[in-house]
Amino acid sequence: MHSQCSNQGSRLTAYEILTEQMPNPCLLCDNMISSYFANKVSPNNTVCVVGADRVCANGDTANKIGTFQLAIIAKEFGVDFYVASPFTTLDIKLSSGKEIEIEERPPGELLESSCAPKDMKCWNPAFDVTPAKYITGIITEKGVLRRSEDGSFDVKGFIEKHS
Repeated sequence: MHSQCSNQGSRLTAYEILTEQMPNPCLLCDNMISSYFANKVSPNNTVCVVGADRVCANGDTANKIGTFQLAIIAKEFGVDFYVASPFTTLDIKLSSGKEIEIEERPPGELLESSCAPKDMKCWNPAFDVTPAKYITGIITEKGVLRRSEDGSFDVKGFIEKHS
């Protein structure tokens, strides 16, 4: 078993991995995930777990930018993709991720850390939305929300059962 985290949000995740003494800790650059899955991962004994700031009624999730592409990569390599999120982030007032307002950060945050000309146009969203179709399950402190027989997530039913 290996315990990896990417540099996006690594301060807390790396600390947790080391504190919990998870096996084979390793920090990866966000852009290395595809190569890592292609060269170092066996889908038979690997899962990918990310966090979420919000889970919609249909199971779409919002998290730090880059989570959506990680979900796509996991699906491509046959790796189960789980979202770990506090029960309080389940939000049935939003039917899908299309209703989530995505914060855009100032362009300077990106431009100042790159070598691009300062007058370059920049799109710098703080979050992205991962569609439910890429998610294997949603882990909360009250249990794991799994897909219904029809393949959908019954977030409302999960909330009612555990409230």
